[in-house]
Parts: sequence; structure tokens; C-alpha cells
Amino acid sequence: MKIGIFSNPGSDSTRVSNALKSKIKAEHLTLDNGHPDILITVGGDGTLLSAFHHYEDQLASIRFVGIHTGHLGFYTDWRDYEVDELIDSLAHDNGQSVSYPLLDMLIEYSNGDRESRLALNESTLKKVTGTMLANVYIKDQLFELFRGDGLCVSTPTGSTAYNKSAGGAVISSELNVVQVSEIASINNRVFRTLGSPIIISPSEWVRIEPVQLDKSQVNDILMTCDQNMVENHRIKSVTYRISKQRIAFAEYRHTQFWKRVSESFIGVKPID
Repeated sequence: MKIGIFSNPGSDSTRVSNALKSKIKAEHLTLDNGHPDILITVGGDGTLLSAFHHYEDQLASIRFVGIHTGHLGFYTDWRDYEVDELIDSLAHDNGQSVSYPLLDMLIEYSNGDRESRLALNESTLKKVTGTMLANVYIKDQLFELFRGDGLCVSTPTGSTAYNKSAGGAVISSELNVVQVSEIASINNRVFRTLGSPIIISPSEWVRIEPVQLDKSQVNDILMTCDQNMVENHRIKSVTYRISKQRIAFAEYRHTQFWKRVSESFIGVKPID
């Protein structure tokens, strides 16, 4: 089994990465950052998101393991002081895994170019200045005329991130769906939105067509794919749907989704 390590440059993460490398060699396991079977990320959720995009073309053959060296993350199950326990799990690996849905993005630019992207958490569309205007289609049928700060399209695991801050629902990671949430929508006689998050099934897709009134501007729409800015030509449309690809985690002790949500946002304890 080949093991890779993807770390952020912080001192704590560097220390943990060096300890991992030494212990992996001592267990006669193979270190391979090029084409790993298991990829250990050291840092936090941001580090894991970076690793996901770095190894995006190898998702079918990689299982991820996250070590957090700061605050508790949604994708990182191990603490920085648990390296020995993790090494023991690696040594006794039997291929166990759990997988989560991903988001497919098809971006069409006004010059005719197309680009496909994959997101683990979410994608957002916003305007540089002022409010964003957009036609929103579901399965190629016009659904609403949007006016507001922007739109957020998220996966179930990404529903706990920016989507939640925008008023979206937290969705079980076992559901293979996409969520669209409005960011500060404006409703009047011309522009009417549902005013609620919507859930898109695996057989459906949503297409967002930004309306750019000033044709002289090169591009006044900001788009993100997870923590990355998508910078290119003027955007004509973006089509979102649940991906056929999934991200897999080595299920040595992968934290149950709702337990993770409760511990991260509520910290509830039973009443005696």
C-alpha cells in the first residue's frame, strides 16, 4: 500500500508530517506522493480541500485521511497527537472506506469556451459590485429571475460551510443531492425568488445564467469552486449537478456526520 502526505506549511503540521514519515518507514510502508492509495492530509479542512483538487484526477484510486492540527474540521478525524494510532490503523488496513457526493460544474463562457470543474464543498456566483441578476433554470425550465448578492450551490457535506451561513439547510451526507441557497435575495414585482433553499435530485440539474447589463465589462461576475476563484472570460452560464464521482475516506474511525455537526455547532450534552 502506497501512502502520500499532503501538509500545509505551518510549524505544527510540518512537525506532524515529519513524524508520520519516520513512522511509516519504520512500519515498512511505502511513501508515494505521486500515486498514493491512501493520502494523509495534515492541517485542517482547507488543507484537505487543497489536496482534493491536487489529486482530482486520481479520486477513483485514493482514500483520504485527515489529521487536524488546529480546530476540529469536518473532514479531519484524527488529532495531531494520535500519529501512533493512525500508523497502527494503516498497518492493519483492509480497504474499508466511506464516500461522499461531489458537485459537477460545467462553465460556459461568452466566447464559446467550456470548462468542467469538480467541487467538494460548494460553488458560489456573485457580482463584483452591486447586485447580481440571473436567470435560474431547473432541467432547462426557467424557475426564477434572481436578484441579490449571489447564489451558493453546495454538496451535502458542504452544506455545513458557506451554505449554512447563507441560511441553507444542513443535509445528511448519505443523500446524493445538490442544494441551491440564495445570498441576500431581493424580491419585488420584477424579480421574484422562492426565498428558500432548494434541493436538486440526482436526475435533475440547475443552470444559472448571469445577466450582465454592461456589455463593455470583461467580467463582473465572481465565481468560486471551493476555496478557489475561477478567473476566466465573461461567464455565460454555469450548470450544476451531482457528480458520478465521489470522494472516499479510509473508514478507520470516520466520525458519523450528525455527530460531527452536533459537536461542531451545538456541543450538546444530555440532561441528567
